[in-house]
Amino acid sequence: MTDARILDDLAARGLVHDSTDRHELAALLSAGPTGVYCGFDPTADSLHAGNLIGLLALRRFQLAGHRPIALAGGATGMIGDPSGRSDERNLLDEDTLARNLASIKAQMGRFLDFEPGPTCAELVDNRSWTEGVSLIDFLRTVGKHFTVNQMVAKESVRSRMEGEQGISFTEFSYMLLQANDFAWLNEHLGCRVQVGGSDQWGNITAGIDLSRRRGLPAAHGLTWPLMTRADGAKFGKTAAGAVWLAAERTTPYAFFQYWVQADDRDVAKLLHQLTLLPVDEVAGVLAEHVPAPERRVAQRRLAEEVTRLVHGPDALAAAVEATDIVFGRGAAVPSPAALEVLVDEIPTTRVAFAGGPIPIVDALLACGAATSRSDARRTLEQHGYSVNGVRPNGEDFSLTVDDLAHGRYALVRRGKKQVFLLVAG
Repeated sequence: MTDARILDDLAARGLVHDSTDRHELAALLSAGPTGVYCGFDPTADSLHAGNLIGLLALRRFQLAGHRPIALAGGATGMIGDPSGRSDERNLLDEDTLARNLASIKAQMGRFLDFEPGPTCAELVDNRSWTEGVSLIDFLRTVGKHFTVNQMVAKESVRSRMEGEQGISFTEFSYMLLQANDFAWLNEHLGCRVQVGGSDQWGNITAGIDLSRRRGLPAAHGLTWPLMTRADGAKFGKTAAGAVWLAAERTTPYAFFQYWVQADDRDVAKLLHQLTLLPVDEVAGVLAEHVPAPERRVAQRRLAEEVTRLVHGPDALAAAVEATDIVFGRGAAVPSPAALEVLVDEIPTTRVAFAGGPIPIVDALLACGAATSRSDARRTLEQHGYSVNGVRPNGEDFSLTVDDLAHGRYALVRRGKKQVFLLVAG
């Protein structure tokens, strides 16, 4: 049973910027399972936090009874979309593009249900229908339907033309390729709706127009506002770079921490747009958060929901436990998974116990918990250290393998805020 109320839900979450006629779109969504597509850029071997809105938009449509189509742009990725950019992308070689597509497709599978049925998700690569098309055929079947005036009027093109570097003909042609994608999906997969960020509106309407000119069923589009942080920074960015969905690029612990540190001014929007929590449940979380924002109730719930979606419940549990360890709320004996999560996330030193016990002063110096031997002795006298929750009984204490948690880890805490990790190996 399809549900057109998804449009009301998207609006309540602040996820509607532009759309074709709402009444016609609602009628289409009420009539039965409809193909809804969103495209993803394959210029890296992982999607990033900025892609979460698109992934979740497809998931929302699937939950409402529609067929999500995730398009990994193998062909358009070789060109580069000028939308929202001030410079031209580097063109990818085929081997790099193939590796990126394989990785991205696996990540998409975490969000969408691919079990056979009326709402079965599909992954498509636009290379499959563009690779064998000659330039002459493309110009005759697609190019003839567009005027240069029409293309230049699009904001994504005009803004680049007005910039210092201008726009190459390669990127200028991107709109035609994406319009052809929408028309092809409409004709062959019954895809009648395209969704994307507001910077994609020009490309989406180009596809709608091409479908009309080819006599295909009426197509529709919907965009959401581009997401930026309250401080003006680009969403999903840190000082170290993008927040990636691949655990190899951004660890689940670092991913969890990114959301825990969300600005109070952003957290309501993020809960609405980047989780599957019902709108009324988000309201309940915010009602608990507002009277005591220093407890970061909303940020914690946001981090839990998004990390579970991206990395799964096991990685979430380890990230939560590791976070509690760092802030002194953890169990007396943390799990091996949580301690392994912290390796290299906090100051970490590998030590060998082949020579026998290690004097505590040497261990403290090795892991950075003391700046000098005298600093270590003084802090030991003040009972300022703990090792796996136990306070060493003076400088004569030596660390043995038996003192290590799970035979491998020594979590050293200096005061309440400084945490270090010694790992046997």
